[in-house]
Amino acid sequence: MAVTDTGGAGAKRPSRLFRNMSAKIASIPMIFTAVVVFIGCTIWTIYHSFTRSRLLPAPEKWVGLDNYERLWGENRWLISIENLAIYGACSLILSLTIGFVLAALLDRKIRFENTIRTIILYPFALSFVVTGLAWQWILNPSLGLQNVVRQWGWESFTFDPLNNPEIVIFGILIAGIWQGSGFVMVLLLAGMRGIDEDIWKASRVEGIPTWKTYIFIVIPMMRPVFVTALVIISSGIIKVYDLVVAQTSGGPGIASEVPAKYVIEKMFQAQNLGLGFAASTMMLLSVLVVLIPWAYLEFGGKKNG
Repeated sequence: MAVTDTGGAGAKRPSRLFRNMSAKIASIPMIFTAVVVFIGCTIWTIYHSFTRSRLLPAPEKWVGLDNYERLWGENRWLISIENLAIYGACSLILSLTIGFVLAALLDRKIRFENTIRTIILYPFALSFVVTGLAWQWILNPSLGLQNVVRQWGWESFTFDPLNNPEIVIFGILIAGIWQGSGFVMVLLLAGMRGIDEDIWKASRVEGIPTWKTYIFIVIPMMRPVFVTALVIISSGIIKVYDLVVAQTSGGPGIASEVPAKYVIEKMFQAQNLGLGFAASTMMLLSVLVVLIPWAYLEFGGKKNG
């Protein structure tokens, strides 16, 4: 019985443009949103950062770089940048370190792993407002940790970071790490579980200690996971706002001011849209500083390789 070949060499393949048309059509709303809303609003914001816009946008009142000069000459903005740098550096290092240690411990397949993982991840399910209020109570000297320790007999114990301008940002940092470390742990644990079991068998045969296996073998193999975690943590650091408002409202004074809070207050309380747009543009540049190296590592590096 003869078989008719309808897909021979002479059959034409659909061009690359028309492949996966269903997926391309389904992505049109997202592409439209990204182009019109994200890119369009970004350009609109950058343009108005060069204007003297107050309560309402005023595109005709062009002032050039005046808003940026005023921004970088304002002590409040400089303090917010300093706080963000301290919070960001400590949060990146501690979140990745704590998350990796927790992931490595759970990767040893300990008992009650699911329960422990759920407990550690639970803070991530809370909003920043709830987290900030909870840690405001915990760090309250008359109600929280300081009071409890003094009741145990250490009458001279003092721990009141939220009322100390010198260390208030570290009180906020505690709450941020408490909430975010569990999520980092889950990301890194998923990366560890994706490593071939033969690698662990080979390291045991060679007599390599477990800690050396993690540091010199596992971590280099998990580079994409670490880069992803780094980008997620960095984006959260740059836009931190709820946590600060819930814990300190920027106080004492302006000691815990952060850029996102500065932008919100300039735009909606001080009614100075031009200055708020200038500050938000600087925040956008800080996001690009994070995204461009990530994009190069993920795409440019592979292409060059």
